[in-house]
Amino acid sequence: MSKTIFITGASRGFGKLWAEAFLKRGDKVAATSRNISGLQDLSDIYGDSFLPIALDITDREAAIEAVNKAHRHFGSLDVVINNAGYGVFGAVEEASEQETKDVFNANVFGTLWITQAALPIFREQRHGHIIQLSSVLGVWSLPTLGIYNATKFAVEGFSEALASEVAEFGINVTLIEPNGYTTDFGGASAVQSKAIAAYDNIKASLATAEGLQSDDYGKPEATVPAILKLIDAENPPLRLFLGKVGYSKTKRVYQEKLDTWKAWEDVSVAAHG
Repeated sequence: MSKTIFITGASRGFGKLWAEAFLKRGDKVAATSRNISGLQDLSDIYGDSFLPIALDITDREAAIEAVNKAHRHFGSLDVVINNAGYGVFGAVEEASEQETKDVFNANVFGTLWITQAALPIFREQRHGHIIQLSSVLGVWSLPTLGIYNATKFAVEGFSEALASEVAEFGINVTLIEPNGYTTDFGGASAVQSKAIAAYDNIKASLATAEGLQSDDYGKPEATVPAILKLIDAENPPLRLFLGKVGYSKTKRVYQEKLDTWKAWEDVSVAAHG
């Protein structure tokens, strides 16, 4: 059965790839981008099944109207995918005030505005699936990506709470956790903070870091079957890793955390009073 899907940040990368895959199998798709010229090819091929919408997701009123426009246009809405966002590269000390505010506006608030816009529709119809493009960097951190990490940790936090809040309405929430992929994440859309020489050593060490080797980067096209399976699942998971790095490293990182918490358990319990 075909679905109606709303996806942000769809002019390139995962967004464009997934939007095209949905359309190819017969779904109806509303896709947003700041510049919809990158979506013209899909409009030419798929006609009335495709609705491109120019949107700055940091504009709350515009975000709400975009979701409502898609719902009015197609008469239904089944899946909302918050894919839009970008990275800020630099040590925490290097990030400027404006860089930090801008990326939170896009990655956190933009995701929140689209989510809030979809919820009344989903609640009324008693079904819907909200999919947040998070990252493995939403469950553990890498140096020089701390501000980006912070945005994804924030999305993880409100989305996990949301999943419990809306389950009784038949609404599912999924956080997608990709490891590195050969998209443009570190390219034209990324922001590079002004460097401080004191952090040159830690930046150089990342050349040998797990998850950042050439073989650790997945092929974006390989994610398509996983996304199709996810949106068709009767009981989709709260979190879904994409790629071979995420689960194995997360398992190790969280075991290290548990070991540390256990070592300090007596101190923690004594602090209860």
